[in-house]
Amino acid sequence: MFESNTTIPNDILAKAKNLKLLILDVDGVLTDGKLFFDQEGNEYKCFHARDGHGIKLLRQTGVEVAVISGRKSKTVELRMKNLGIELIYQGHEHKVGAFNEIIEKLGISPEQAAHVGDDLLDLPIMTRVGFAIAVNDANFAVKQKADWCTSALGGQGAVREVCDLIMQAQGTFDDILNTYLK
Repeated sequence: MFESNTTIPNDILAKAKNLKLLILDVDGVLTDGKLFFDQEGNEYKCFHARDGHGIKLLRQTGVEVAVISGRKSKTVELRMKNLGIELIYQGHEHKVGAFNEIIEKLGISPEQAAHVGDDLLDLPIMTRVGFAIAVNDANFAVKQKADWCTSALGGQGAVREVCDLIMQAQGTFDDILNTYLK
């Protein structure tokens, strides 16, 4: 069995073991939170390739991934479609409605969901899921409410860290890894 460099407490592994859904914020989680606009108002975002690959791997194991963002961006829609994510909810500053819709659509309980956030808009979902996660550079109040904080910063591998943790907790990481070692 392959082990990460970080020792993960058993209570955290237990929370991740039965997850069926990972919900991600975008700005500050899938990106570093910076917003770039050109003179015509076009928006640019930078996504980390390892985060994307981690999402694809996690989805291969049967864990669904959803995105709920307070902002709307064509870039986000394109990136998520590229990753095969169909549950994309943008322009939801009040994220609980989207969260409830996703839970109902998938027929799972809130305890079977995890949420990764970085700012106060994420707290309403983080307090409802079975596993609340904050990126390393999240707002202090978000970190205080999180069950676990990543060592990586938002937009710099934090989502991959979460995906790897879930796969390790669910016993699927070694199978995924072994496909690359053959």
